[in-house]
Amino acid sequence: MTIKVLLETIIKHAHKFSVMSEKSDSEIDDVKVKLDEIHRDIRTFIEDSNRQHLESILAFVRSDYSNVLEKHLIADTEIGLSKNMVKKCDRLDQCRPVFTNLLKKNASLIKEPSVDSDLIDNKRIELKTLREGMPYKKCDVCFSEVSDLFEKQANLMQSLRIYDTKNDSKQDISQIPSQSVIYDVLDPLCHPKRFEILKAVSAQSMSFSFLSKLTGLRGGNLLFHLQKLSDTGMIIQQHERGDYMITGKGFKVMESISEMYSLLIPEVN
Repeated sequence: MTIKVLLETIIKHAHKFSVMSEKSDSEIDDVKVKLDEIHRDIRTFIEDSNRQHLESILAFVRSDYSNVLEKHLIADTEIGLSKNMVKKCDRLDQCRPVFTNLLKKNASLIKEPSVDSDLIDNKRIELKTLREGMPYKKCDVCFSEVSDLFEKQANLMQSLRIYDTKNDSKQDISQIPSQSVIYDVLDPLCHPKRFEILKAVSAQSMSFSFLSKLTGLRGGNLLFHLQKLSDTGMIIQQHERGDYMITGKGFKVMESISEMYSLLIPEVN
């Protein structure tokens, strides 16, 4: 819905109100219905605008920062493998190049306009097959690190909306992973200041100084909350000292919160 269409809709309803105002009080309910229609139109317009804004931001990041993101993922791979693989192992020199190559190839997908979910799933199967061929129990340590690095890459691709999982259906409540939901979704939202930040960047990217004025937080206090949101994949920073913007994950979470709030909290008439 464009601004022009939205305004035309409001004007149309306003004209109906002027006609209805000359009628009896019994038609107050009809007025409320029309007001609800306008409210829904405005809300839809705002949500669509936010989506368009998010897509434009993500497109900018994908086109201008894909090489930077790839280098970041490769550096993360090298640091993670060097730090967390089992040091005293006779297969270390054989395994590390294999893991490095697999993760570097996966990191290069960040430059693609879209990534097929089957490709990511096949890479997970490849990783599992590699583990089954390893001889030691301590191999679990190395494969756990590789798996974590792989999933971090997949999550970033998902945030940039170049990779979508096949399963978008609602999950059985009994199967929801409690620890993951609490850490990745609920904890980032539970602080009022972090929620303010997410609401703000849902509409447009924001600078550190603007967010400081918005929240009343300064320096390390604000940085703590921004880091929390960043670590859980809710927001990203465009570049060093650049503006903060919401990720695909963060936007979906805020959309879900908005929908849930609308369902649970009666609208004020």
